[in-house]
Amino acid sequence: MAILKLKSNSTIKFSSHAIQRMFERGFKKESVVKAVRNGEIIKEYPNDKPYPSYLLLAMANNEILHIVIAYNKIENEVYIVTVYSPDKKIWSDDFRQRRK
Repeated sequence: MAILKLKSNSTIKFSSHAIQRMFERGFKKESVVKAVRNGEIIKEYPNDKPYPSYLLLAMANNEILHIVIAYNKIENEVYIVTVYSPDKKIWSDDFRQRRK
């Protein structure tokens, strides 16, 4: 799809769920922030509340990640909802689509 075009001064916040998952999986905040800034949108959820959300495909520490974010364009804030390593059994070989 597309790269999420964030402004360089976008505020990035982490949900407590995302922090817990990052800790469990050994992902550092700096790596996840960089991955969000360079990640590719593979799924959009425009009707999510309170803000539209996106599933990103990204790389951090030579590992493929899926990162779910919500983006408040008005306040220029990104909320990282969760971070995980996609399961090869569930996702296509390029990790962009769920297997049928």
